[in-house]
Amino acid sequence: MIRLCIAGAAGAFGMKHMDAVAKIDGVSVTSVVGHDLAEINAFAKEKGIAHATDDLAESLARDDVDGVILATPTPLHAQQAIQCLKAGKHVMVEIPMADNIDDARDLVAVQKETGLVAMAGHTRRFNPSHQWIRNKIMSGELTIQQMDVQTYFFRRTNTNALGKPRTWTDHLLWHHACHTVDLFQYQVGEQAVKLQALQGPIHPELNIAMDMAIGMKTPNGAICTLSLSFNNDGPFGTFFRYICDNGTYVARYDDLEDGQGNKIDLSDVDVSMNGIELQDREFVRAIREGDEPNASVAQCLPAMETLNSLEHILEN
Repeated sequence: MIRLCIAGAAGAFGMKHMDAVAKIDGVSVTSVVGHDLAEINAFAKEKGIAHATDDLAESLARDDVDGVILATPTPLHAQQAIQCLKAGKHVMVEIPMADNIDDARDLVAVQKETGLVAMAGHTRRFNPSHQWIRNKIMSGELTIQQMDVQTYFFRRTNTNALGKPRTWTDHLLWHHACHTVDLFQYQVGEQAVKLQALQGPIHPELNIAMDMAIGMKTPNGAICTLSLSFNNDGPFGTFFRYICDNGTYVARYDDLEDGQGNKIDLSDVDVSMNGIELQDREFVRAIREGDEPNASVAQCLPAMETLNSLEHILEN
């Protein structure tokens, strides 16, 4: 039995992980952490979880916790992931693993020191739609010429995915662009060497850019164009167009169509159609088998390095 603590369990993504873990045999949630003690106690009681706390260290001190899933605010990710590793616990930290390159490098260094499983929540690697593309690339059937990606939300106030007030501010570059930067480099098998970036005006209250455009090119010539916005009053989410030498494909989370709009059957790609569940399954597998997971923090560090370079471009 793999016994997990979920920090941020009552939040939007914590709930997604709660649901995903419930579908994995031989896994139990033995502890949950939240910022509001009364709220997390009520949540634990409702879910039948024996232990709840507002202090992550309390969960890390327990003998019935083997690993931790961190679905906590972005500014806490690196610090808490390092805290978990130093306490002897495996950890999966939601994307991004850090909101700056120094913290990301520190996290990778601590993982190497401890030898424990440390994984970043790069769900796009696990969505069946992107896995299908990946399988075609690895078999030599496809080569990506361009990825065209749109990441659009409507967030002119500081609220989360459930519409509740946030205690921290989300970021287009270090969070939402991180998904695509990692996926692009993962799919083409190279780190981008030519980068471009533009951002719109800084929001007077949130103090972040609400619109951003990013361009990337790898040594072999594959390019990625990424548009991001918190000003989009329309369909939300991220939409990926893969333009390849042998076809065009459009991915929307766990769905995939060809360039003509014909739906592609993904039912045999993996054991589930839920990317978060597949991500959590990989975390559990790596703990059980004692090896490096797909989307380990070390594997995802190149994406953080690219984000750091993009940030420098935006600042100049």
